[in-house]
Amino acid sequence: MKYTTILSVKVNTTNFKISSNYLKREVEIDIYTPEGILGNEKIELLLLNDGQDVAKMHFSQILEDAHHAKRNHRLIVVAIKASDDRLMEYGVAGVPDFKGRGAKANLYADFVVKELLPFVKKKIAMPITGKVGFAGFSLGGLSAFDIAWNNPASFDVVGVFSGAFWWRKKDLNDGYTDADRIMHQQLENTSGKPDMKFWLMTGTEDEVADRNKNLIIDSIDDTIDVVKILLNKGYKRPDHVFYYEKVGGKHNVPTWESVMPAFLNWAFEV
Repeated sequence: MKYTTILSVKVNTTNFKISSNYLKREVEIDIYTPEGILGNEKIELLLLNDGQDVAKMHFSQILEDAHHAKRNHRLIVVAIKASDDRLMEYGVAGVPDFKGRGAKANLYADFVVKELLPFVKKKIAMPITGKVGFAGFSLGGLSAFDIAWNNPASFDVVGVFSGAFWWRKKDLNDGYTDADRIMHQQLENTSGKPDMKFWLMTGTEDEVADRNKNLIIDSIDDTIDVVKILLNKGYKRPDHVFYYEKVGGKHNVPTWESVMPAFLNWAFEV
């Protein structure tokens, strides 16, 4: 009889506070690090917006399970906790929505790329030899998508859970059309095709809104329209674009927790 050796990987969580010159505040992060990294493994990195929601998940166990029996890959995760200014710091950089929300999104993007990534890489003290991803939930997902899309030299993978792709320049009662969706227009107006992978998720019970009365909730319509734009740019399914629709999935942490293993399995080597 043959026996298979199962590798158990324990994940440790360390909390840090980073003083940001861009945001003029301290940013709190949790870093989830697998134990026993030797440095000869393929080391990958994932940033997660809305780290306060990650803290509500059994995330260490999810990450331990993701590493189960994987000897040559290690994924380090950084959960960035949002502040009370979340609605201003998240969004699409340089283009506030019709209520002026997202006005600090450019500063948050600068924090992530110019302060957070160097800080994390210094703490890891080993080269990131695999992929670097950025993901988030709801408005945090829109933020992650926007930052990664505009910084392809820094990121390889994007994950969006119930993304706020409805983010728009006009109110629904002020002559709104789908052309007013900010992220969609940015994608359409971007020339070229960054070398990146996209994992987009919605739940069938994310919301009840159906602005065009087509019997499909807006969160699904808006996300599928992003998928269509990416496919039109030449990205291929399922290798570079993956759409995950969770039947019964809601706009909440338990739903996002339930699909996190699927995202990690698709996006990274673990």
